[in-house]
Amino acid sequence: MLEENLFDNQYIGFLVVLLGTIIILSISYFILKFSIKKIAGNKKRYADYIIQKLAKPLISVIFFFGLYIALYQLSISRQYVFNVGSNQFLLLDSVFFIILTLSVAYFISRVLTVVMLGWMKVKRGFKRTPGLINKVITFAIFIIAVFVILGYFKVDIAPMVAGVGLGAVVIGLALQSTLNNFFAGVHLISDKPIEVGNYIEIDENTKGTVVDIGWRSTRICTLADNLLIIPNGKLAESNITNFSKPKQDMSLWVPCGVAYESDLRKVEKISIEVAKEIQKTVEGAVKDFEPAFRYREFGDSNINFITILRVSDPMKRFIIRNEFIKALKERFDKEKIEISWPIRKIYTIK
Repeated sequence: MLEENLFDNQYIGFLVVLLGTIIILSISYFILKFSIKKIAGNKKRYADYIIQKLAKPLISVIFFFGLYIALYQLSISRQYVFNVGSNQFLLLDSVFFIILTLSVAYFISRVLTVVMLGWMKVKRGFKRTPGLINKVITFAIFIIAVFVILGYFKVDIAPMVAGVGLGAVVIGLALQSTLNNFFAGVHLISDKPIEVGNYIEIDENTKGTVVDIGWRSTRICTLADNLLIIPNGKLAESNITNFSKPKQDMSLWVPCGVAYESDLRKVEKISIEVAKEIQKTVEGAVKDFEPAFRYREFGDSNINFITILRVSDPMKRFIIRNEFIKALKERFDKEKIEISWPIRKIYTIK
């Protein structure tokens, strides 16, 4: 009778602890959700992002911890042991120690990722954390977790560290290109010549918006909505024009030329008038900017000049240039100002 009551009490205790774990899970999720939304205020997308990042690892830690306590109520779960060297370990304790350690590492890596995201967004101006930083943080946390697990089993990690060091040298020699790209990625993030969201140009055929800086490559979204993937090592060694720095708005130089017979004062006056109209009416133009006009050279067929406008975003310059060229050509046609074809005068000696 005593054994039967003990058997019943074990399973009742198991069910009570399991039910309590589920209740604690629900309460914890509610508190997490409420606290984050309270802190985030009206930034709903940011709050949802944090909840998405933290909810799953937090629930995992609580669930596995509760399941461990629940299973510990059963005497059968404490009967299985195994040996590691001269040390004896309870199977239940060992399995759940590994699971809980990895779950806690997962949770800590997510917390640090969220904290890093907030810090880099506020202090460093990143719109979102580059993927490289998230991967490095996660890798470092899980390496620490592995050493904690080995320490629990009383495994001497000194030879392993030495072996890892030797292996690192061999791997480093074999993966020079990969490591070069990795450290180039670290350089790009720390030195910040480019950031996620910047519009950059490497050469005439390589330009677009930086989408992500990864551990091996940087992803750039081109104007055609294609993804251009460039190794970090190559990118770090390239001459890069960053249209988003030091400010988001930028000057737009539009070259043109008029025939030598043109009234140059009239050409300048009309060009500035058209440019002012474009600045005031076209979306993406800086409204209070005063356009500038400069003659550049005596060309083969025209007297060449540039008109300088200002755009609020690098991506808007294509629209501004398009509208300005159309309006200027229309106005020149109306005023009988000629943009000459290429002309060559040939003199013959008799």
